[in-house]
Amino acid sequence: MVRVAVIGAIILFLLLFIGLSGLRELGAFAIAAGIISYFLISWFYGAALEAWFNGRTVGKWACGVRVIDVDGCPINGKRAVLRNLLRIADLAPVAALSSIDENIPPTFLIPTGMVGLICVISTRRMQRLGDIASGTMVIIDEKTWQLPVAKIDDPRVAPLATFIPGDYAISRSMARTLAVYAERRHYLTPARRREIARHLTLPLIDRFEFRPDIDADLLMIALYYKTFLAERNAEPADLGPLAGYSPLVRDMAAQASNA
Repeated sequence: MVRVAVIGAIILFLLLFIGLSGLRELGAFAIAAGIISYFLISWFYGAALEAWFNGRTVGKWACGVRVIDVDGCPINGKRAVLRNLLRIADLAPVAALSSIDENIPPTFLIPTGMVGLICVISTRRMQRLGDIASGTMVIIDEKTWQLPVAKIDDPRVAPLATFIPGDYAISRSMARTLAVYAERRHYLTPARRREIARHLTLPLIDRFEFRPDIDADLLMIALYYKTFLAERNAEPADLGPLAGYSPLVRDMAAQASNA
């Protein structure tokens, strides 16, 4: 709606300018400017504003919604362009007005948006084709909105998270993996948890210089805790059940020599 209003305002301004100036030579220029303006607004208005204004266009801001990545991160320029370029596919199929009145030229078409509507109804996150291709979704932009987090009951998780190096930066793909694992681990058997977690944490065990016999499932949840929950729990973690225990290889060697 906002996009149509902007396009209409531009066209109205050009027509008024031509009418008041009375210069016939500006007619072709005005038509060309109107076509170019329509093209730029139709194809790049949404992508530019979503990339620069944190997933919002003027219309989304007015309606209280925004676009984010499916993992909860802010949308980037590449994803914004891709989801907007595929808007034409979501508007398909188009209906010709000539089918209603034969006097209307067949070039006048109305997008039905049935493809996008069916796609939104059929997906869990209510995504259209552009959102599926770019890995984005539209959410209600509430100030109190927070990413859903899994409940962590194991008292060993927070203490173990303190041993993870502070300079370790979680990548976007790793953050998504941690979120999916924490959400679905309750449906897995302990053996399956260890199998999956061992495969994912094996490179990290060497990087962190952790003991090779560390519980891989516990390490995955500790990584999840450090990524999504540690900032919410400002109080220092009580070692509790991990008092006197260290997952580091150097501490294991020291304990073995003292024994």
